[in-house]
Amino acid sequence: MLYLDNSATTKIHPEVLDAMMPYLKEEYGNPSSKYYSLAENAKKAVARAREHVAALFGCDSDEVVFTSGATESNNMIIKGVADYYGSLDDANNYLLTTKVEHPSVIETFNYLGDRGYEVSFLEVDQYARVDFQKIKEGIEKRPLLTSIIWGNNEVGSINPINEISALFEENGLFLHTDATQVVGKVPVNLKETKGIRFLSMSGHKIGGPKGIGAAIVRKQSNEIFTKITPLLHGGGQENNYRSGTLAVHNIVGLGKAAELALNKLEQNVNRLNELENYLMNILKSNFSGRIKFNSDVKNKIPGLISIQFIGVNNELLLKKLSNYVALSTGSACSATKPSHVLSAAGKSLGEIRQTVRVTLSPNLSESDLDFFKQIQ
Repeated sequence: MLYLDNSATTKIHPEVLDAMMPYLKEEYGNPSSKYYSLAENAKKAVARAREHVAALFGCDSDEVVFTSGATESNNMIIKGVADYYGSLDDANNYLLTTKVEHPSVIETFNYLGDRGYEVSFLEVDQYARVDFQKIKEGIEKRPLLTSIIWGNNEVGSINPINEISALFEENGLFLHTDATQVVGKVPVNLKETKGIRFLSMSGHKIGGPKGIGAAIVRKQSNEIFTKITPLLHGGGQENNYRSGTLAVHNIVGLGKAAELALNKLEQNVNRLNELENYLMNILKSNFSGRIKFNSDVKNKIPGLISIQFIGVNNELLLKKLSNYVALSTGSACSATKPSHVLSAAGKSLGEIRQTVRVTLSPNLSESDLDFFKQIQ
């Protein structure tokens, strides 16, 4: 099986699995317990993992909140900000996002909209990239929170986050970004992009385990934490942002995956670009006149290609190839619906139904991709 659906999930890295195993077997303590060695060992392991995640994002370790993944992080941040700072009794209830966010962002804003919040969804261009001028116009009403995806999970376009961050820092407004797809593929340094107050990510997109992720909640200052209403109330773990017993084995796995992603960032990006260029040349040669690319050729996530196979139903194509290659039609979180991303980017239903997403791994070889030379 040639696995080319790495935006949906990645294979767990062997070093990640090795790091996790002791915390599934011998080191099973609860880090919230006290004094005895099993608890203290677990607490130290969580602290080390938190430091590795903080290093990956260029933030302080106490700004890392462990969650079950980006979907929870998105819900926690968006609902938490809206509840803590908003009020349905006055005009202080405006929220801003785009039409091409991950479903866990879109549906959360829809949920708040149904409950009386005013939500605006920004239009995008043909590559599902938001226009900077539209953002400037959108924040004139001073939204409680604006959520703009860093890199699109379906077509790979990267938004101008540095400029957006500077705009929000200048205006003193809350900016959230879902960075799930760019982590390990694009440098992220929140000490430089100070306008980003909140960030979401998932471990299983970077060779870590499923069921673990992080919400980065930047502090107002060195000593003042940003307030939001918790999504999960209870024991007050994670600086009172998220209650619940910490999944130490998964946290350790995320920490190791973050460490590897940071150490191999440049190497992995270069390799993904090499593989993408190799595959693009095969596709252009073998399917000349029969394919169309939805992805931009610049300012994009390396290794992610959205392709239309003209006149071919994507579901039938994927089923026909399913014994040989793993591909997708788009986001795994909205697989039963036509792509809202491609629709917002101006694609017709016919174009959407002939679109396939290929997402590469730096562990592939060129000979693996020669499979596409055999398809007629």
